[in-house]
Amino acid sequence: MREARLHGASYSSSLIAMPDETSNRDHEGRVIDFGRTVTDYERYRPGFPESFFDHLTARDWITSGQRALDLGTGTGSLALGFAARGLEVTGLDISAELLAVARHHAAERGLAALFVEGRAEATGLDGSSFDLVSAGQCWWWFDSDATIAETRRVLAPGGRLLICNFSYLPLAGTVSGRTEDLVLEYNPGWPKAGWRGVHPEQVRALDEGGFTSVESFSYVVDVPFSHEAWRGRIRTCNGVGSALEPTAVKRFDEDLGQLLAGEFPGELNVPHRIFATSGLLPL
Repeated sequence: MREARLHGASYSSSLIAMPDETSNRDHEGRVIDFGRTVTDYERYRPGFPESFFDHLTARDWITSGQRALDLGTGTGSLALGFAARGLEVTGLDISAELLAVARHHAAERGLAALFVEGRAEATGLDGSSFDLVSAGQCWWWFDSDATIAETRRVLAPGGRLLICNFSYLPLAGTVSGRTEDLVLEYNPGWPKAGWRGVHPEQVRALDEGGFTSVESFSYVVDVPFSHEAWRGRIRTCNGVGSALEPTAVKRFDEDLGQLLAGEFPGELNVPHRIFATSGLLPL
């Protein structure tokens, strides 16, 4: 059984399931595989903005020197933001392709962070080995009850769970709203259409999971996109690039290009909502 050290904690490779064992499926039973969209993720998917980390710091939800575990880390947006603020970070994800991008970005920025394959529900990490467990824009892909139980196991007493989201707002008549209209033409019944980026179920998960001092905050920021960048961003959408067949993705992307040229010429400003919920593991 192979073992490695993670900021003073250890994990066993026999406890970490490979992606094909844990892949999520959509409403049509199709496997959702974000590894298929890794190139677009790296180029076009916006990460959490600096203002978000400023909010976390102002609330003392993150502090330099904390041992942090970022679940579903993807390309490392949260993990690297934490590392830049002096946290000791481990990022966990089931996608080897996305983790490779996260490692590349860490090296480019000169940041120390460790990225490993693993599942949020069964990390294989030592108990009580982290001060902070986070999940950014991914909680709905997890088994919530199992992930809460695993989080309680790996957190040190008094440690914090932070669930956060960064979602575009598909308001009627806006570029994001019209884009979702097109997604639904290609993927009827897509269950995540119309989301407004507020997640009371995440608050409930912390309440029912026995966390204390549960708090949330939310605010909206505009994110600029060129037409090319918006098309790339939407190809990473779980209703498009990670679910549809490549030929369908190509047709969708061409149709989106025509929609943008006809209805939204020029640069785009797309409102996004940040929503974060935090709670403490009792001492």
